[in-house]
Amino acid sequence: MEIATLAPILLGVLFGTLALGLWVGFALIAVGLVAMILAAPAPAELVFATKVWGGLSVWGLTALPMFIWMGEILVRSRLSSDMFSGLAPFTARLPGRLLHVNVLACGLFAAVSGSSAATTATIGRMSLPELKSRGYDERMAIGSLAGAGTFGFLIPPSIILIVYGAATEQSIARLFLAGVMPGALLAGLFVGWIMIWSLLNADRMPVAEPPTDRREALGAMARLLPVVALIVAVIGSIYLGIASPTEAAVIGVTGAILLAWTTGGLSLHGLADSLRAATLTTCMIAFILAGASFLTVAMGYTGIPRELARMIGEMGLSQYQLLAMLTLFFIIMGMFLDGISIVVLTVSIFLPMVTAAGIDPIWFGVFLVLVVEMSQITPPVGFNLFVIQTITGRDIFAIARYAIPFFLLLVLATAILSVFPQIALWLPSTMMSR
Repeated sequence: MEIATLAPILLGVLFGTLALGLWVGFALIAVGLVAMILAAPAPAELVFATKVWGGLSVWGLTALPMFIWMGEILVRSRLSSDMFSGLAPFTARLPGRLLHVNVLACGLFAAVSGSSAATTATIGRMSLPELKSRGYDERMAIGSLAGAGTFGFLIPPSIILIVYGAATEQSIARLFLAGVMPGALLAGLFVGWIMIWSLLNADRMPVAEPPTDRREALGAMARLLPVVALIVAVIGSIYLGIASPTEAAVIGVTGAILLAWTTGGLSLHGLADSLRAATLTTCMIAFILAGASFLTVAMGYTGIPRELARMIGEMGLSQYQLLAMLTLFFIIMGMFLDGISIVVLTVSIFLPMVTAAGIDPIWFGVFLVLVVEMSQITPPVGFNLFVIQTITGRDIFAIARYAIPFFLLLVLATAILSVFPQIALWLPSTMMSR
């Protein structure tokens, strides 16, 4: 069948199955089956069995359930609330004051959870009621939480970077390190904007609270130490070559259980709940990956990726033009699909043309995560928006309006990363040089 006829049929099957409410994994399998039946000489059932097994028997994926479990433990422990109260004294003298706690707490929690939704939900439940009671502007509080909650995708250990690494056979350890500096850049941009906004809107800021004394500051620092120690143990063990990402995930889970137990913030019932939630999330992601593995092979038989790469190659686009086009494409995709689905659905199509254009696949993984982060705060399918809507009861489109400045900062961070790729590549290169 001609590609011009086949492509619209497959798109129709994809969006039709999604519109019917089928799980993303089922939708991907359905598209793959239709593609195999219409365009492939190979038996679909044999290819399906082989590729699903091959796609899920990847050693790097063993880190996925452990990092998810670590995040679930911390969500249910007292460590997250200790982290919030520990950060508050250090932001009291900055323009914007406690608004910065959203950004810093999300950054720290992302470094031990790997999940954007978990980061947004955990920090939001603590910060939004506190900021509201102290008279902070609700729009800025919600907007900063929506933007900073996306850190869960970028700052390692990122679940979506594990998925990308498994799908593209790239080093998960290098991907983790590549996300550190862009994550710091993004946090710096968010903090800078909050400072500028607070100086320009001094009348919308509450009266300054009395400064904390040295004893309170030391107490706050003590509450932060367990979380910081866990981050150093996980990321440091990977960077120093002491542990692989899978082994670091085990270190993280062990540390999270010990810290939660010593602080008395996790019961046996809570531990069982965390294990159950981690199992459900892992199965969901594995099912999507299974469907994507099958679809990748089926798309290869159709020749659509090769034809798309040829068409884009004939346009004579520069690297920047190609990245701009991909950014727009992924933002549109993010209006209808979740981040992990976007990655597994598109990476097999775009990675060959990206590498042919001379773009490093490790750098492209970070770029892709940054663009997917934008989809978390764009309606109608913005997961962070749904989480905040559940917490606040506000209209999802109102929350999206509050998040617009942080969406634009994500676009700016993507542009900066495109012009200065070493922001992402420098840290992995230092690991490789050792």
